Amino acid sequence: MTPAAYRAAVAAAEQSLAVADPRLGAFIGQHGGCGLAPEWRRTPYDALLRAIMFQQLHGKAAQAILERFLALFPGSGFPSPEALLAIDDAALRGVGLSRQKASYLRAIAAAAVEGIVPLKRQALARTSDAAVIERLTQVKGVGRWTAEMLLIFTLGRLDVLPVDDYGVRCGFDRLMRRRVPVTPRQLAQIGARWAPYRSVAAWYLWRVADG
Repeated sequence: MTPAAYRAAVAAAEQSLAVADPRLGAFIGQHGGCGLAPEWRRTPYDALLRAIMFQQLHGKAAQAILERFLALFPGSGFPSPEALLAIDDAALRGVGLSRQKASYLRAIAAAAVEGIVPLKRQALARTSDAAVIERLTQVKGVGRWTAEMLLIFTLGRLDVLPVDDYGVRCGFDRLMRRRVPVTPRQLAQIGARWAPYRSVAAWYLWRVADG
């Protein structure tokens, strides 16, 4: 999908969601247009490495680690899998990565060498969302949530509902004024009415959770 086609699809999604779900539609009317903006030039390999570095960290702290990490590979931009596998653990720990995160980065690089993690986004262009999740979660450190974030924010897939995401569930509870928190399983069932634009619904639920 081209960026222009994506923007047109998001605009259609706003109208579709407003019809399918009046409460969500009311919030869309108040908030305005959806700001989903996938990183169209980012590869799955790059995206997964970044996701691991940003896990459980404040954005500024994670960005600082990322910049120090990239400085280990001067002149190369993002390191190739081979370059990442060749660098020693002490260097990775020195930029602020935990031992666990360093092992995850190496696992992603090894999976890229094996062809499991694509180095070009086109490799996943015709792969279904479910197949992408199944493929990527083979890799140590890559869970379903991480794969779903890649689908939404790197590949621009429009029908992904990350029901395990706390922010999405919190946004739904606030929007619907629920006293009992929704479970992931319940949200998956309820969210069926938002298809085929569940990624856009998730984006708005994040905004609701943000207040």
